[in-house]
Amino acid sequence: MNKAKNVHTFLGFDSDYEEAKIVVFGAPFDGTTSFRPGTRFAPSVMRNESYGLEMYSPYLDKDLKDTKICDVGDLVLPIGNTEKSMKVIKEFAKEIVEDGKIPMMIGGDHLVSYPAIEAVYEKHKDIYVLHFDAHTDLRDTFFGEKLSHANVLRRAWDFLGDGRIYQFGIRSGDREEFLWAEEHTHLTKFNYDGLDEVVERLKDKAVYVTIDIDILDPSVVPGTGTPEPGGISFKEILDILSKINKLDNIVGADLVELAPHYDPTGVSSAVACKIFRELALVVHK
Repeated sequence: MNKAKNVHTFLGFDSDYEEAKIVVFGAPFDGTTSFRPGTRFAPSVMRNESYGLEMYSPYLDKDLKDTKICDVGDLVLPIGNTEKSMKVIKEFAKEIVEDGKIPMMIGGDHLVSYPAIEAVYEKHKDIYVLHFDAHTDLRDTFFGEKLSHANVLRRAWDFLGDGRIYQFGIRSGDREEFLWAEEHTHLTKFNYDGLDEVVERLKDKAVYVTIDIDILDPSVVPGTGTPEPGGISFKEILDILSKINKLDNIVGADLVELAPHYDPTGVSSAVACKIFRELALVVHK
């Protein structure tokens, strides 16, 4: 890992690597996007847009000035090779974990979560995943492919097994995915009912949090690859973050599927930045 200081950081994420508790990196990959590509541009756009934020969160009463977070920049991924890209992400996240730090990733299409979760799992075998999304992401194959943003949680299930994945906000997927979830994951359709009880159950467990920005309604975030009407509001995602703030041991997290250029107003990117700020403050205990 190149631990030289990154000069283009997300707002407030400018601690040195050695002193950081959280290490942020971008995974600019959209090689399995099935509808509208462009999520590869999210990390760089979010860094630029983050300077419209304040470092203080009145929602959580926390301040980035009080954190030790290092943004090391974007990974260089082999364009056109999905398997090698996933290997690069996994090895990078694994090095962060082995250094005793918490990886936080900006995607990228949702497949990038799979190698990051796997890297964290190799240290925390009892890990649970909280998945916030519009889509089930539980297909075994998608257009014949085992590696896709449409089956990222199915690939995570391959090593996690039953009962380790909690899904919220789900409102789109193949019927077989919903049927499969009844036996293998904890899936909540349309909203995040029951999240309080799940947080209490997992309070002291190792937890990985993955947020697909399309859990929000496209009237709030039109800048995403697969917009799905019927999503939650910005106030509701803040409520979700407030609830998971009660978890004691978040060991990894990501925000994925922002495709900034589909929203020329820049509002989608601003929303993504604010969510990522709040998520970082939640993870940093």
